This record gives sequence, C-alpha cells and structure tokens, in this order.
Amino acid sequence: MKVIAFEEHYKIPAIAQANKDNPIEQIYEKWQKLGRFPGKPSQGVPPGIYDLDEKRIAAMDAAGIDVQILSHTVPGPEELEPSLGIELAKQSNDAAHATVTRYPDRFRGFATLPMRDPKAAVQELERTVHKMGFVGALINGHVNGRYLDDKFFWPVFECAENLNVPIYLHPNRPPQPVVSACYDGFNPIVSGFLALAGLGWHIDVGIHAMRLILGGVFDTFPRLQIIVGHNFEILSWSGWRATYAFPPKDTGLKGHVIDYLRENFYGGILAGEFSDQVPGAIDKSWSAAYQAYLGMANTIGSDRVLFTTDTPYGSMKAARQCFDQMPIDENDKKKIGYLNAERLFETSFDANKQLAQAV
Repeated sequence: MKVIAFEEHYKIPAIAQANKDNPIEQIYEKWQKLGRFPGKPSQGVPPGIYDLDEKRIAAMDAAGIDVQILSHTVPGPEELEPSLGIELAKQSNDAAHATVTRYPDRFRGFATLPMRDPKAAVQELERTVHKMGFVGALINGHVNGRYLDDKFFWPVFECAENLNVPIYLHPNRPPQPVVSACYDGFNPIVSGFLALAGLGWHIDVGIHAMRLILGGVFDTFPRLQIIVGHNFEILSWSGWRATYAFPPKDTGLKGHVIDYLRENFYGGILAGEFSDQVPGAIDKSWSAAYQAYLGMANTIGSDRVLFTTDTPYGSMKAARQCFDQMPIDENDKKKIGYLNAERLFETSFDANKQLAQAV
C-alpha cells in the first residue's frame, strides 16, 4: 500500500552552523561523541540529515516509503537574528524545492519560515506555495520562548488559512528554565533525551497546542489546520481533562477543547524506534505504539491521522513495519497511508507534481 510520510526531516549545513551554539546542536554533538547516532560529523546528527539526493531515495525504497514531505528540522531559523533567519529560510526552501523538482514522484515540501519576522514569514509561505508547490509549513515550536498564541505571529496563521495549507507544529526544546527545573541532573544522553524526544518535546507541544486553542486562534481562523506528530504528543490523554477544565463559560471560546482537537488538528502515527535501534527489538508487536495510536484515533478519528516516520531520527523501516502489522481496519489504513493526506491538501499529488516541474 502507498504511504505518504509527513515528518521527514532534513537540515542544511548553513543553518546548522548558524545554530552551533543552540543547546540542541550541542546536545547532538555530545550524543554522537558518546556513541548515540554514530557516524561521521560531516554527515550531521543523525547521519543522513543532510541527504537530499539518491541516498535518501535508496533509504525510502529499502523501507517501503513512497513519498516524503520534506521539512527542515529543529533548530531552524526560528531563533536566529531576523535578517539571517530570512536568508537561511530561503536557502532551506530552495534546497528542498530542488529535490522536489529532481524527484517529483517522491517528494513534496513544507516551508521553513523566519518566524521572528512574521511579515517575511508570510512572504516566504506565499512564495513556496505559489511558486514551488509546497503543501504547507513546519514551525519548530516556540520562537525564542515566545509561543504562537501571541498575536504577533497571527499573520502567518491568516496566510495559511487563506492559502488553505496546514502548519506542522513541531517540537522545540522547552525554555531553559523549564529544562533546568524538570529535565537536568542525569547523564548527558538521559538528560538530553528527557528534555527532547524522550518527554520534553511532547509535553511542550501539548502545552503549545493548548495555548493556541485557549488563545482563540481557531475562533479567529476556523479553517486553519495544525498537524501534531508523535502519536499526537500528549493531547490524546490530556484532551479529555482539558475539555472539562476549560468550559466556554470560563474561556470565552465558541467551543470546548475537544471540538478544536477534532476540527483543527491532525495527528501523526509513529512506531517509536530511533534510527540506531533495530525494528521490533524492544517491543516486537509494537503494542505500546498501537495503544498510542488508539488513543489518538479515538480522540480525533482515523480521518485525521497521518503516516510519519520522523526520519532520520526515527527508523523508517520500523515505521513501515509497525504500520503494516498494526491491527487497523484496511480502509482506515488507506486513509492513514495516503487518503487523508490527499484530502488535507485538496488537490491530487499529480497536480502538485506538474507545478513542481513547471517552476
């Protein structure tokens, strides 16, 4: 069965260099020295993060991945000085577009946006959608500790709604005071993972999503669609409580939290293995991943679940094997594999391919 994978990362060296003092890049460097995600430093961390060529195609073929939506990973330009962020966002998008143009059957693009300058971010989103055929944008969480419910950023939401494209709300490292209070104190690998992909990322995105809801973003932009990966972060099990905790009489919103989760959010199914782990070795049946999927699907419905691998951090092979093995209804598998993606974009991938070739 065909699969369109949504959280499929790359990085350009110029952004990595500009973010060399960012705590995330420093954590990655420590991990590699300690043997996690081993490889040559020139390959990035994890190895393959710089690949936008035949190497990525080969890895996709080996795992059974048909199409990737390319997105620049964290840290991106969100926390860079605005003028530098604008230039590097353009470089990132141009690199992704070059790959889409070379392999129009295998790739699409999410725009990288210079969020510290919302006007420039709007211009870049319009450029990438209109001229490059990109299918949305990925924003790496908070911007220098400033969350997107701040109306300073709302021109980007307005633009995305007008263009009818989704925004992928990807994690960022929680603000440093939160990291210091909650995640530090262990060895570098444990503390690093605890603050990032082990727990901190997922909590921070859940809080961020709740801030968007409670801040009235979706009452103002009711057609805006937000994608949240990693089996819907913490929102599957926290959404029920938040629905009771924040009734409209207290929030002034038009609906309950669960209404916005079901009308304005998509979630991404994910196996869980990292790229340096053997598929199925830790949990042969992927029972934990299946339970996470059930929580997500029962919260927002299978019509709002998308396929992701989180490559090259996550294992593409594990993601596909887990998905094939999960006891999910075949019609729902088709939705998750590719039909929901095509509906979200409201256009066929053939049309987008023609646009990418024409530019």
